[in-house]
Amino acid sequence: MPDYQYDLFTIGAGSGGVRASRMSARYGAKVAIAESTYLGGTCVNVGCIPKKLFAYAAHVHEDIEDAAGFGWHIDAPKFDWPALRTNKDAEITRLNKVYERLLLDAGVDIMHGRATLLDAHTVSINGQQISARHILVATGGWPVKPDIPGAEFAITSNEFFHLDVFPKRVVVFGGGYIAVELSSIFNGLGAKTSLVYRGEQVLKDFDADLGTMLATEMVKKGVDLRLRATIERIDKQGASYRVLLSGGDTIEADCVLFATGRAPHTAGLGLEAAGVALNKSGAIKVDKQFRSSVPSIYAIGDCTDTPALTPVALAEGMVVADQLFNEGRRRIGYDNIPTAIFSHPNVGTVGLSEAEARKQYADVKIFKSNFRALKHTLSGRMERTLMKLVVDAGSDRVLGVHMVGPDAGEIIQGFAVALNCGATKTQFDATIGIHPTAAEEFVTMREPVA
Repeated sequence: MPDYQYDLFTIGAGSGGVRASRMSARYGAKVAIAESTYLGGTCVNVGCIPKKLFAYAAHVHEDIEDAAGFGWHIDAPKFDWPALRTNKDAEITRLNKVYERLLLDAGVDIMHGRATLLDAHTVSINGQQISARHILVATGGWPVKPDIPGAEFAITSNEFFHLDVFPKRVVVFGGGYIAVELSSIFNGLGAKTSLVYRGEQVLKDFDADLGTMLATEMVKKGVDLRLRATIERIDKQGASYRVLLSGGDTIEADCVLFATGRAPHTAGLGLEAAGVALNKSGAIKVDKQFRSSVPSIYAIGDCTDTPALTPVALAEGMVVADQLFNEGRRRIGYDNIPTAIFSHPNVGTVGLSEAEARKQYADVKIFKSNFRALKHTLSGRMERTLMKLVVDAGSDRVLGVHMVGPDAGEIIQGFAVALNCGATKTQFDATIGIHPTAAEEFVTMREPVA
């Protein structure tokens, strides 16, 4: 049997790679992990964590405005972008150190540098060749830009979190969850924000009512929403930009951000030379145990074709560690994965959309509630909340739970448990709600919509 330097060598120290490496070491494996940028990957550094911190900050101005209705008078608030950015950076640095400590405490060797594959059991990093019985690729995804004139002037979500100066006028190009989240942040922090999207509605991959409702509420909050439009070119004009849209309209901006998708971050890793099969998007093809076409090479997270969510990568990392160095019984299912979008207002969803349910079931019932939350009876704000249930009429099982409104992610998490337990609409109806909350509406909707 060959003598390898490591039992597992992981390329990429994002959430999935760190979890797989740490658990493998706990199971007794000798493990090394390589990272070319920052520990924690996209989520910790330029994704979930800083995004939500900024989303909190962007909502403060509404809280200040709403305070008057509750008897609080706050004079002349002022937003300080450098202070927010500095405080965010301090928290990210703390989390980087937490990830480092987790790895070191587990006995994982950390290598800083770009690792590439030489063959099925060998990687190259910093001029060294290192052998491993198993190699795990967990390099995540990377933002992509459309090929249009002036694209070099636009930033992506990677650069968004490090802007030196907060822009007064912004154009965001895209209609997915990153686009609506970052548009909400820009708008909430005081930038004049335009969201440009070629489709008929934002969030096209989610239940249709969610995108429609969110768009309505974002426009109420001041976002200039340009649907059925694309950016034709970007021209630099001194310190600002002139953005030409299809149809001839132009927008003057201090910042243009592309939120036009992410691709697997697999180029230049030596995967093809090692014989690892990729699909057309560059994602690594894997089986149910996350083994690639080369038996000793595994892949998890956003560099594969599984759902691009941090908790999914974490779960996949656990499967790989268990498969290689433990009992091998752990599995992951991709049904009923809850998702939150930290736009303003928030979106939360789990299970099937109405359209997906109608394709799979003969008779589907829809329950909806659209209301103004109790808080806004005093704040005076006209924001509304949407809640929706998708139910299989034949079995009475709840197939989907969807929401647009404050704390949607917090509320949907609990209903994800219910869906995974096979909860029925009758069981929802038999559950006593917590009054007065928005969440109780999910257990008080009695009549289906036409």
